[in-house]
Amino acid sequence: MAKYPRFSGSATDELRGFRGGPEDHIRLKLRDAFTPAQPVADVRHLAGRTTVLRSLIRSLEDQRLHVVLYGERGIGKTSLLRALTELGQEAQYLVRYTSCGEESDFSALFRSVISTIPLLYHADHDPTDEEIEQGKSLDSLLPSGPLSANQISDLFARLSGTRILIILDEFDRSPNSGFRRSVAELIKNLSDRSIRVQLLIAGVASNLAELVEHVPSIRRNIFGLRVPAMEADEIRELIEIGEHASGMAFDDKAIQLITSFSCGSPYLASLLGQHAGMAALDRGVKEAGASDVAEAVRIAADEIEQRVSENSVETINRAFAEGKDYALAALARIAMGHGGRLDTKNGDNAAECERAVKDAGLPYELVVPAGKPEDGRYEFREEGLPTYLWMMVARDLVNDPAKAVAKIGS
Repeated sequence: MAKYPRFSGSATDELRGFRGGPEDHIRLKLRDAFTPAQPVADVRHLAGRTTVLRSLIRSLEDQRLHVVLYGERGIGKTSLLRALTELGQEAQYLVRYTSCGEESDFSALFRSVISTIPLLYHADHDPTDEEIEQGKSLDSLLPSGPLSANQISDLFARLSGTRILIILDEFDRSPNSGFRRSVAELIKNLSDRSIRVQLLIAGVASNLAELVEHVPSIRRNIFGLRVPAMEADEIRELIEIGEHASGMAFDDKAIQLITSFSCGSPYLASLLGQHAGMAALDRGVKEAGASDVAEAVRIAADEIEQRVSENSVETINRAFAEGKDYALAALARIAMGHGGRLDTKNGDNAAECERAVKDAGLPYELVVPAGKPEDGRYEFREEGLPTYLWMMVARDLVNDPAKAVAKIGS
């Protein structure tokens, strides 16, 4: 009978504990210590991001602004929202989190949020009122049918004894201009009337205008914050947190390579950390080294390739064969550090970016103009291309760690 691979753990391990050897326990813990496919669930496990969280809290608490949080996919927006939710609840805010989608309806979404807010916080009701003792919520005061921004504002204007933070994640997924305009109108009403409700909008975008392009009238009411790439010390902190949580150690070379190869992406750092740890366990050791990171890069490149179109993979393979690998790696690194955008006229990387765009990006049609061609701004034709290109180059260099750090570790 063929010997098939089997699950190394049990689906009930969180409830009863998995009865395996020490390596099996570390393997199970690694999955929770490094979670590339999931946001950080506990603020204590969040690496770095102190400056970003401080800016968010100041804008909400001191300036009473509404916030738009944006950045490329995998940069850690949802993890930040989870942490902010925990910190807001600690400060006794009523925090309500919801995700937007293609079919998001303004009335349905906000009616759902309002239904979770106790009637106790309405200024016109006494704590001993029968309705409050029955556990009714604010939605009991709303009329049936579609709701307008004005109706919701009128209801929220009577709030007392608390502040509410409503988080609309994945705002970019809603193409409905009517939905976006209604949200913008609500923000304006809440701000103009100094109502004790603030909105935090989050989504994938390279700049603020992409999320609020239809509603310039609310610019003065919002604080826009792009989530930056993580600094090297933040990536190292992420690895250290993973070490403490899992029991798997990473030697200095492994940490250096993961820091270089992740290019400030918490997603890549977590992905490589998890795969490198698993590779070390497969070798029967509890400390990951350079060879384990090499294996992690190979696995990650294969995984990410599945998310890129076949046409782009063929084009990249041809470009690499024709010696354009480092030009494309430069474009990938710049894009990953600048919200997906390639600017050939502004910034410290402008000259390098312009050379690489002309040498490899445009000839292979892997980048396209972002706006007017004369503006000198470009973006990759597929969202996942920078990460894939970066891992492709990393995969070519993992057999020579010193060369890898010298070539792409900047």
